[in-house]
Amino acid sequence: MIPFNKPPYTGKETEYLLDAVRGKKLSGDGKYSKLCQEWFEKYLPCPKTLLTPSCTHALELAAILLDIETGDEVIMPSYTFVSTANAFVLRGAKIIFVDIRSDTMNIDETKIEAAITDKTKAIVPVHYAGVACEMDTIMALATKYNLFVVEDAAQAMMATYKGKALGTIGHLAAYSFHETKNYTSGGEGGLLLINDPQFIERAEIIREKGTNRSQFFRGMVDKYTWSDIGSSYLPSELQAAYLYAQLEQSEYINQFRLKIWHKYFHQLKKLADEELLLLPIIPQECSHNAHMFYIKVKNLQQRTLLLSYLKDHDVLAVFHYVPLHSSSFGIKVSSFHGKDVFTTRESEKLIRLPLYLGLQDTEIDKIIKTIFSFY
Repeated sequence: MIPFNKPPYTGKETEYLLDAVRGKKLSGDGKYSKLCQEWFEKYLPCPKTLLTPSCTHALELAAILLDIETGDEVIMPSYTFVSTANAFVLRGAKIIFVDIRSDTMNIDETKIEAAITDKTKAIVPVHYAGVACEMDTIMALATKYNLFVVEDAAQAMMATYKGKALGTIGHLAAYSFHETKNYTSGGEGGLLLINDPQFIERAEIIREKGTNRSQFFRGMVDKYTWSDIGSSYLPSELQAAYLYAQLEQSEYINQFRLKIWHKYFHQLKKLADEELLLLPIIPQECSHNAHMFYIKVKNLQQRTLLLSYLKDHDVLAVFHYVPLHSSSFGIKVSSFHGKDVFTTRESEKLIRLPLYLGLQDTEIDKIIKTIFSFY
């Protein structure tokens, strides 16, 4: 069976993990946490980054920083992972979903303004498959209506919009280092990106259980105390050690994945030209990171048949999100503004093909051959 995913491993992870174990600090913000955060702040660039145990935690931290509370509304696409919405629901917000674009599966930027009310606090664009949302329009709306933008860039590390790294455009952003992502910190992991300096000091306090502990260790205060609400948003130093080995090989991993992506695209183009399936569309102003390669088939019935056919031929492909507005809990805490023209329809067509560091050419050839055989 060709699996859908294998967590990336470059070779140095074991060495760095052992080094961390032998060190004097495992609880977080040690040697490797600092190395990771310095790497991001240099190469993105970004004023401040903070490692978190997961992208979910990073989004929750962002919601606290924005003082989201009961009665606030937050606009986002329904075609996303549950954490995107949950982070704000936990603070009491009502989620306002708007439709997606059929080409990129991203939030339709032309539908956002009509959904804005005097209760709207933030917009949360999700960069699906590492392809950027139309950020100029979104940021202009945020400025016009005095709103915050939190980029859900869980899938978007090493991708850009008009030359800017995804995650560095909104006021805040979150990356994921889950084992299904291009880069992992040992299974789970995340990063909060802070682009608006006004949030830096408070973010450190909230992340440290609501204490000014970070300031204490920098010698800024003589003792640390309970200063704000907060939680434990520090990852283990082991997570940071694993991640740093991958950051050192980030360009190699990126190029390896892009090579697979382009091979899928060029070899499946014949089926697309015959209008049997649709391939991903990358807008001209976007540089993607090959986070995933998906195809879109005719309808839900055909997707079910193709997934089963691939599995019968030892290829594990998967579908992705079920739109959140159609879930039992989503109905309670959200509303869908306007018509659901593309969100449900396009989500029912989508199939994700195996794509991971180490996937061999012979395996890619088998996957492609099996899809051709199905048609």
